[in-house]
Amino acid sequence: MILSIIGILLGVIAIGLFIWLKKEQQIDNGLHAAEVDHMHQGMNALMSDFSNYQVDSERKIVGLEKQLEYENNKVHKRIDKNENELPKVIRNVVGHIEFARPLDKK
Repeated sequence: MILSIIGILLGVIAIGLFIWLKKEQQIDNGLHAAEVDHMHQGMNALMSDFSNYQVDSERKIVGLEKQLEYENNKVHKRIDKNENELPKVIRNVVGHIEFARPLDKK
């Protein structure tokens, strides 16, 4: 009789522990699910920020390339203009030197 009472008591204790552990596991699963959801939201926000950063960086790079090309073309046009005007300048300087009268001539 005592053995049957001990057996029933151990069975009730085992069932109680099983129910308690199942309840604890459900609480832990809920906490982990909430944590995973927060991580998912954080990763999505990070991915969105990184994508926006990449797009902004690409726009800035394209703008800088356009600006550099514009400045480069402006410098080349100035150099071409100077190359075209150089013979005229040389001709004017040399012409004044060739036809100049000496200043010390009396």
